[in-house]
Amino acid sequence: MTDTPSALSPVITAYDMGSGVTAFSTTRHGGCSTGLYASLNVNPYCGDDPHHVARNRAALCRHLGIAPDRLLLPHQTHQTRVACIDSHFMSLPADAQQAALEGVDALTTSLEGLCIGVSTADCIPVLLYDPVRRAVAAIHAGWRGTVQRIVRHAVHTMVQTYGTRPADIVVQIGPGIGMERFEVGQEVYDAFAQAGFDMDRISRRYDKWHIDLPLCNSMQLAEAGVAQGHIARSAACTFEQHHTYFSARRLGTASGRMLTAIMLEHGQ
Repeated sequence: MTDTPSALSPVITAYDMGSGVTAFSTTRHGGCSTGLYASLNVNPYCGDDPHHVARNRAALCRHLGIAPDRLLLPHQTHQTRVACIDSHFMSLPADAQQAALEGVDALTTSLEGLCIGVSTADCIPVLLYDPVRRAVAAIHAGWRGTVQRIVRHAVHTMVQTYGTRPADIVVQIGPGIGMERFEVGQEVYDAFAQAGFDMDRISRRYDKWHIDLPLCNSMQLAEAGVAQGHIARSAACTFEQHHTYFSARRLGTASGRMLTAIMLEHGQ
C-alpha cells in the first residue's frame, strides 16, 4: 500500500450522540506514520514527520467528507482557555487561525460541517453536544485542566455564547487513562484536595495515590447541570489498550496522539 491519502484507511471509534452530529476518536490504525507514531497520528505538535501528519490528516478529512481546512485542533497547554470558532475565525488566513489556536484546550462551534477536536494520549477527551441550540464542544482535560474544571468552563461558554441549557447537553467522555493506571505523586493529590474535590470518591491509595480522571470530569458536568443520564463514558483505558490508542505513559511523550472530535452535520 502506498502512503497517499486516498490509499490510507483511517480506523476510528464512532460515538452515537444523537442525530445531526458526527463524533469519534481516532485509533492508532489506518495511517502512514511510523515508529511510536504509528500509524494514524494527525497531531503536528508531538514530533512526528510533518509529511506523515499531513497525509494522515488529509486521509481523515477524506474519510469525513470535508476539506482539510474544516478540521481544527488547537495547540493545547493544559490550561482552561476555550476558543469559539465562528464565521469570523473561519475567514481569517491560515496563519492567523493557527495563532488564535495557540494555548487553547477546548473548542466550541455552531458551524455545520466543521470538525473540531482535541488531541490526547492518556488525558481525558470530552465532547459536548447541544441538540437544541445546535452547538458542540471538544475539550482536553488532563489532570491540570481537570483540577481547574475546564469542562465547567466549556459548559459556561456554551451557555453564554449559544444560550445552551446544561440539561440539554449530551456528553461523550472518550478513552483516557483509567484510575488503576493513573498513579500520581502527593503534590497532584494535594492539588485536587485543595481544589475541593471529593477525594474519597475520586482517589484510591495503593503504593501511591491513584485518581479517577473520567469520574472527576463526569462529576463536574453533573455539578454544572448536565443530566447524569446524558453522560456516556468510554470503557477504554489508553494505557491498557495502547495497541489501539496512543498512551504517553506507555509509549513515552515522543509518540502519537489520538484525536477526539465532533462535527455538526449539514441540513439538520
